[in-house]
Amino acid sequence: MDLDTLIQIGGSTIRLSTPLLLACLAGLFSERSGVIDIGLEGKMLIAAFFSAAFAFSTGSVWIGMLAGIAASMALSGLHGLASITFRGNQLISGVALNFLASGVTVLIAQVWFGQGGRTPSLMQGGRFEPITLPFAEALRGVPVLGPIYADMISGHSFLVYVALLAVPLTWWTLYRTRFGLRLRAVGEAPEAVDTAGVSVTGLRYSSLVITGVLCGLAGAYLATGLQAGFVREMSAGRGYIALAALIFAKWRPWYALFACLLFGFLQALSLRPDVVESVVSTTIPVQVMDALPYILTVVILAGFVGKAIPPRAGGEPYVKER
Repeated sequence: MDLDTLIQIGGSTIRLSTPLLLACLAGLFSERSGVIDIGLEGKMLIAAFFSAAFAFSTGSVWIGMLAGIAASMALSGLHGLASITFRGNQLISGVALNFLASGVTVLIAQVWFGQGGRTPSLMQGGRFEPITLPFAEALRGVPVLGPIYADMISGHSFLVYVALLAVPLTWWTLYRTRFGLRLRAVGEAPEAVDTAGVSVTGLRYSSLVITGVLCGLAGAYLATGLQAGFVREMSAGRGYIALAALIFAKWRPWYALFACLLFGFLQALSLRPDVVESVVSTTIPVQVMDALPYILTVVILAGFVGKAIPPRAGGEPYVKER
């Protein structure tokens, strides 16, 4: 396997792991506050549709991105209303949102565009274009490091770099700010936070707002960065994979980055079966390669759920003592 092939796989890994990373960080904020969010999949899906629909209608990818964020935040608000205000079962609420997004996106897409539940292809202006980082071309001639910087690290769309920058920002927010301290505390001991005079409900709703924004960015990237439009069920289980990565990462931002890169790497390999076959010296069915990320999801959930310790108050509605 030569350097060019490794660089191509590395670039694909970064692109494919971006929606997983954004969704994983979204789940991190939600679950750190004690709210389990199975609805990451639905938020990504509805954000992808509205991003593509508005980007096509207005010709502006930025308006599309804002529309996707707004749609995702609306579902986050519904989840908060059901699980925080009315103290409903958080798992059922999240699953219901997934079903809602799955049906609503196809229905509205058919009514608006009449193309079988998809949007028209996005042209220039409706998509995020690749960004060339500073000195990429000048450093291309440097052995090894130059091509890695110019072809693997540079040349991605805006939201790829947003996702990568979100990792240290998430770490700083959770571990170096008062808001992060309170957020982590409310996921472990909400009664102690309430005793200190801080609103448990307010903190949990704040975490869901952040979750909605990050899932909105993930969905917008799917439709306007990774692909050129919306197709039905285009999230393809990425929300569930992000939850598996979150468990694998033990609810920590930097571990989440490496977990999502691992999933992205497997997805990148599924697009290059020739590379895998050259390594293992045998023919591997395409279906097996496509299933690799999902197989890893099952393995992680089976092997790490018992070992990874989630926030203690996760999934438990808080009832204020009188």
